[in-house]
Amino acid sequence: MKHFDTSLYFITDSTMYEEEEFLRRVEAALQGGVTIMQIREKNKSTRAYIDLAEKVHALTKRYGVPLIIDDRVDVALAVNAEGVHLGAEDMTVAAARKILGEDKIIGATAKTVSWALDEAAQGADYLGVGAIYPTTTKVKTVLTSTDTLREICGAVSIPVNAIGGLNRDNIDVLAGIPVAGICAVSAIMKAEDPKKAAEELKARAEALGLIRRKGETER
Repeated sequence: MKHFDTSLYFITDSTMYEEEEFLRRVEAALQGGVTIMQIREKNKSTRAYIDLAEKVHALTKRYGVPLIIDDRVDVALAVNAEGVHLGAEDMTVAAARKILGEDKIIGATAKTVSWALDEAAQGADYLGVGAIYPTTTKVKTVLTSTDTLREICGAVSIPVNAIGGLNRDNIDVLAGIPVAGICAVSAIMKAEDPKKAAEELKARAEALGLIRRKGETER
């Protein structure tokens, strides 16, 4: 059985940084308590994606945090990452499951209840639902209402994470919605102090009941 914690799900963005600074920020985020990490590289060549993913994986393994590869099953296999995240234009969850097997984590994007149910039926381990707010990343996004997020949480039995423009100052909008966790990109990646940003985001999410504190019963 897979055990993973999506409560503070950090998604990287290397576009603004030289590699050394990017890796420094990734490690700082790990020190700040992120529980799962996704490397997202939309524009790198396959070779460059694998090279950077290997370096990030070396860090995540040091901190015992699963590494998820965005979009690319081949890159996930090449670096033996813990999983992959698939969007609407990527390989289907069912096809990825055939390739990766049952032990790897497969996440999927969903923006409607029917979409979420389909991804869960195909074998997705978790869902990323959003964007809750407009984002500054270069990923194409369509806003998803908190009402839809709540409906998806009630419709599927797998963990659902909220994503999209979330930070410590605006996650109050998720209060009362039974998400398994929150996803953050810019709030940590672009922070002056990524370690402190991760710590503060986690503390705020815990205070709102969005993620569990250690020792709390799983929802």
